[in-house]
Amino acid sequence: MFKIGSVALDNNILLAPMAGVADGAFRAICRKFGCALTYTEMVSAKALSFQDAKTCRMLKIDDAEKPCGVQIFGSEPEVMARVARDAVVGGAALLDINMGCPMPKVADHGDGAALMRNPDLVAKIVHAVVRAACVPVTVKIRKGWDEQSINAVEVAKIAQENGAAAVAVHGRTRQQMYTGKADWGIIKAVKDALGIPVIGNGDIFAAEDALKMLELTGCDAVMVGRGAQGNPFIFRQINALLQTGSVMYMPTLQDKIQTLLEQVSLMIAQKGEYIAIREARKHAAWYLKGERNSARVRGELNHAGTLADLKKILQTVL
Repeated sequence: MFKIGSVALDNNILLAPMAGVADGAFRAICRKFGCALTYTEMVSAKALSFQDAKTCRMLKIDDAEKPCGVQIFGSEPEVMARVARDAVVGGAALLDINMGCPMPKVADHGDGAALMRNPDLVAKIVHAVVRAACVPVTVKIRKGWDEQSINAVEVAKIAQENGAAAVAVHGRTRQQMYTGKADWGIIKAVKDALGIPVIGNGDIFAAEDALKMLELTGCDAVMVGRGAQGNPFIFRQINALLQTGSVMYMPTLQDKIQTLLEQVSLMIAQKGEYIAIREARKHAAWYLKGERNSARVRGELNHAGTLADLKKILQTVL
């Protein structure tokens, strides 16, 4: 068992909050395969404060996804604090503050990873949100803004001092975006400096990667991001490796297609067929990556408009 504040989890393997990927359907599928905790896609605190309908819908958490945390982003302490309680009305177990998103549309406005450049503001935001929230608050950070300003340890200490229940560290700078190799050494440095749980993130694409990260960094938990795209099976594999020393489970093509269709059915129930099928195209491509004729199938998937279309294409793969 692994705990973040008062929240007890089945294990220490988590799903990263990924914009455009970690919707309710994908979170439920990852939970089914043994993910201990999921996070929503990042939610704009400012949009939430204006009661934006689309933003509010992102807070909905079904029972099959729980426990699930809500991740919010913003750079105004008073706004972040004001929405702290509203953000978890859907039954979220935790509230996470995004200080790691590298995307220009977020960082260029002073949010996400840009907060790494302003430790004083980090302190104000974490302090305000922790005081206002009714659930444990976690913080997700990066190694730093660039190689000339590596300050993950400093920012993590500030988060801890202001009441954060855990800190997740992605071992890349904002400048790196998602390129190059994640620096697990910075995760170890943060772990050595903190007394609260530290969650390692970056370059977990196989069960062996998770085991290696835990061993090399001493981190308390591992957060899987891109390695879970089209591969929720990775959670079962990691847990099996940690518990038995062997991965054991390798999904067949039939397993992949069956799981994909289960995920798409959940997407349709949540969003309607028109939106769900169009969003499902990228998920389908991820599930089929590496399979025979996957390049041809990806082209066909881009023209799928209904569930019937998708099933017909997938049948040709089988």
